Parts: sequence; C-alpha cells; structure tokens
Amino acid sequence: MKKIKPVILSGGSGSRLWPLSRSKYPKQFLPLLGSKSLFAQTLERVGVDYGFDMPLVVANEHHRFIVNEQAEKVGISMPQILLEPLGRNTAPAIAAATLLAAKDDPEALLLFLPSDHVIMDTPGFHKAVKKAAVAAAAGHLCCFGMAPTRAETGYGYIAAGSPLDGCDGTFRVDAFKEKPDAATAQAYLDAGTYSWNSGMFLFRADVILDEFRRHQAEMLAATEKALAGAREDLNFLRMAEADFGAVPAESIDYAIMEPTDKAAVVPAEFGWSDVGSFTALADVQKADASGNVTYGDVMLEDTSDSFIHQGDGMLVATLGVKDLIVVTSDDAVLVADKSRDQDVKKIVDRLKGAGREEAHFHSVVYRPWGNYKTLALGDRYQVKEIEVYPGKRLSLQKHHHRAEHWVIVEGSAVVTRDKETHLLSENQSIYLPLGAVHRLENPGKIPLRLIEVQSGSYLGEDDIVRLEDDFHREGEK
Repeated sequence: MKKIKPVILSGGSGSRLWPLSRSKYPKQFLPLLGSKSLFAQTLERVGVDYGFDMPLVVANEHHRFIVNEQAEKVGISMPQILLEPLGRNTAPAIAAATLLAAKDDPEALLLFLPSDHVIMDTPGFHKAVKKAAVAAAAGHLCCFGMAPTRAETGYGYIAAGSPLDGCDGTFRVDAFKEKPDAATAQAYLDAGTYSWNSGMFLFRADVILDEFRRHQAEMLAATEKALAGAREDLNFLRMAEADFGAVPAESIDYAIMEPTDKAAVVPAEFGWSDVGSFTALADVQKADASGNVTYGDVMLEDTSDSFIHQGDGMLVATLGVKDLIVVTSDDAVLVADKSRDQDVKKIVDRLKGAGREEAHFHSVVYRPWGNYKTLALGDRYQVKEIEVYPGKRLSLQKHHHRAEHWVIVEGSAVVTRDKETHLLSENQSIYLPLGAVHRLENPGKIPLRLIEVQSGSYLGEDDIVRLEDDFHREGEK
C-alpha cells in the first residue's frame, strides 16, 4: 500500500462557536481541548511518523499566516499551502487539491480531513484509515461513518449496504440522508444500520477526478482554470478571486458522493466530534455530578446541565439556572438556552449585518509577525499592546493620519525611523511623527512586547502604507 497523502481542509467562518470562534480566527485554530489547537492536533494525527505522506493544506487566504505559524509550532513542514480567496464549499476545495496532488501522482491516495474535528482515539482512527485505503485503492470513494450515540439532528446520516468483497469492514453506501428531524433521527438510531456522516473521505486521485468529469464537469473545468492562473507567493499557491469565484459552490456530498455509484463507508468508533456546537464541545468533556461542563474561573450555585466557559480573566458565577450556555470573552458574552445552540450563527449574522468587528476579530488580532490587542480607544487616540515574535519584523510603512509612541516593556527592538536606526530595550521609548517611514523588528530570541500609543484624526487599520513587507502584503489592509 502506497503512502496516504493527507489533505487538511481549513476553511470555515467560525459562526457556531461564537464568541470563542471568529471569522478571522475560527475554531480550528483554538485550543478547545488541551494545549494545542484542533488544527495542530489534526496535523499531528496524520504526521509522517505514522507513515503518512507530507500534508497539503487548503486554507482560507485570510488564515494563511496562522496556518504557517501553528504548523511551525508543532514542527511540521508546510512546503505548499493552497489558498482559497473565498469559500466555495468542500467540492471545489477537494477538486483543486486533487488536481494539484495528481500532478505528482495520478493514483495518489488522498485522505481529506476537516481541520476542526476532535478525534479522541488516534489508533482507532488509523485503523479505520487503513481499511478505507484498501477500498480506495480498489476504486471506491470512501467516507467514514461514525456510530451514533444519540438521535442527533445536526448531522447527516449514511445507510450502509452490503459488504465490499475483499475490503474488510467496508460497505457499499445505500443512501445519504439529510439532517433529520428528531423523530427520524430516533428511527435511524433504533435501526442500527445508520451512521453519522463525518465529512472525512479517502479517494484515489484518478477515480475522484473521473467522477468529477461525470457529475461535475463544469466545476472541474472552472477549478482547473483557477489553478492554471494561480501564483506562488512564499509557500502559498494563491488562486485569483475572479477565477475561483467562477467555480460553482457545492459540498462534496451533493456534488459527488450522492450521485456516484462508487460510494463506500467504513463504520467506525474513534471518539469523533465535529465540535459543531457548544453542546458538542461539552459532550467531549467530562461533566460534574450535576451535568455541568466548565472552563476557567467559574463558580456554580444550584446550576445543572449547563456549559460555562470563562475566557476573559473575570469570575463567572451562575445561580439557580439549568440548561444554559454561558461563554465569556473580554469583548463579548453569550448567554443561550442549550436547545438553541445551533442558532448561535444567527447572532453572528446580525453582527455582520451591523458591521460589528466582534463577528470577525477577537480583541487579540493575529498577524504573521505577532499580534496586538487594543487596550483603550478614544476619539483621537488608541492604545495597543503589541507582541512581535523572535526574528520577525513588521512592514516598512507610514501613516497619513496618525503619529505613534512606542514604549518597550519586554525584550529588545530595532526601530527604523526615516533614515535613522535605533536599538531599544526595556523601559525605553521612541516617537514616530505623522508621515515618518518606520519599521519595528525583534532581533532577540524572546518575544518583544511594547505599548503603542496612537494619536491623530483617523486611527483605522487601513491607514497603513506598506513600502516593503517580508510577507508580501503590500496591497493589503
């Protein structure tokens, strides 16, 4: 059996776990279980130490530097990351990744995995992948069906048919079922022949491309055009928005898996969850004697069957409540009935409609060089805490509407100001007048932290004119 190439699908808008998850920093990049993010855990689960080929990541363009940073933290090389300039659902992402992988090996075995899933039993996962690989090598399109533990209405279901000859533990797919109502979900659970559709797949590249030609020829042709026009930028392969926007948007389930006659399923149990709601997040954690799952500094009194997540450094106390979701951050608080957790995205839609930044950004905003957090904001001033990673530097830039004052609080900084260069250490500061060409660099081996005070008539992030940039963002805001 040849090596399996993992393809990690890292899109998503972060709407169902708001306010923990935001569109510019969605749930796969958060350490929801343990100290590592879901994305990092996914990469490690299919690492070369387990016999897998080098991974290919398909990511949202806005997340490209986060992908690099998190892969670097767990010591995984990212020779190339395929970027989507906008979301077109899973079928175009899978088509693009397959076309790219097929250039090196037309018969490559490709394991497609969402980056934001939880898998508690890694050996069990590897065992299921090996079963699926046998069937995929024989020309079947394999999905992974999770044994249902409850009458879940938030998942699609797979009806397993007859066993596949020569493929132990693998079955033909009789039908894919849409997300059911409660009564139908209970009937599926009682029948014992249905499994949850996990959204993970294993295909042979040439086989899935043939199915695209049969069932989605227009989508495949448009994807080929988008890839042909893609440009390399650092370790990114960037498709143009106009080209990729012309690709029809569809899920792989609708586009290929439902019409194909090659669908197969590997029923499995390996502690899987898509963590698609706060209830799902609670289900993969241990509850107390009253059915509560808590995180952070929480005090409960006469509280039961609730999920309480404290994430802002302040105590959260509940009294006399049941079946609640309470999630706090330093810029937003969510209180919801547990039965409505699938509707959290309605709040996010309203925030977007109102132009609220809370839909997109956390109070800590991540950049390829580090991050910043706004501490205070007034009509003509803004105060930020800035962290610059070791060896990184910001773009050479200037501002038309604001001046800045930097105070170093930890580490050392090399500051370019017009034609001058200054080396600053803790408790030292520098003033950057309006219009000055400047750059900040961390030459040390520890993080550089500073307080930035901005003052001026306009303080928006789009008042940045990048003259040079290590990350090729000259035209971006």
